[in-house]
Amino acid sequence: MEYLIVLLVGVGAGTLGGVIGTGSSLILMPVLVIFFGAQQAVPIMAIGAMMGNLGRVITWRQEIDWRACVAYSATAVPAAIFGVHTLLALSQHTIELALGIFFISMIPVRHWIASRKIQFSSLHLALIGAPVGFLTGIMVSTGPITVPIFTLYGLERGAFLGTEAAASMLVYLAKVATFKGLDALPFKLVGQGLVVGSALMIGSFIARPIVLKIAPTKFKWMVDALMLASGLSLIWAASRSNELPGFW
Repeated sequence: MEYLIVLLVGVGAGTLGGVIGTGSSLILMPVLVIFFGAQQAVPIMAIGAMMGNLGRVITWRQEIDWRACVAYSATAVPAAIFGVHTLLALSQHTIELALGIFFISMIPVRHWIASRKIQFSSLHLALIGAPVGFLTGIMVSTGPITVPIFTLYGLERGAFLGTEAAASMLVYLAKVATFKGLDALPFKLVGQGLVVGSALMIGSFIARPIVLKIAPTKFKWMVDALMLASGLSLIWAASRSNELPGFW
């Protein structure tokens, strides 16, 4: 029954992630924590996220901006490996609180930059990739950060979804490999991660016709709504983790 629930929630989360580009982890993590435990949920979600991004890559493969993908991944991948190694040495409460505030503050900043027609270049992606990749190694997901990064590069809808997914897939691949190298990924967790990843991939394929019907302006407002929800949920999680030290 628990695997059936994970599959159903995973398909819904994968569909949301396939439409907006992120959000799957925010929906799935509470379910994974309940069924498998907080410590096991992190590597399980890493495998799931890798497969979910692969689904979006397959779906939007013809629209991917590979130059942007390579520029971001060149610094994000090694930084993510370093992030995994330092995962247990940092306060999750502090990270969640800081990221929550950052996500919410990025909404007006993103609109301010857009109103002045400032656009990121490949160099910007490479410079930003390192700190974001490091955070991805520590956190379950930093999708709400990569969303404005790639939209400010000028990508929308399918091009954004495919490019962001390709870059994130490489980062999560490095994260999973690092977990494996640190003996933090036993065979049982791999199997559970494959179940989660399969559900997310199905959701990614379901999302394609929905994305094609969404106007670019509505897509941007959906991104803002997700960033607001992500920021508030992280601030709430930070308050909860402060009450329950060591839970995350």
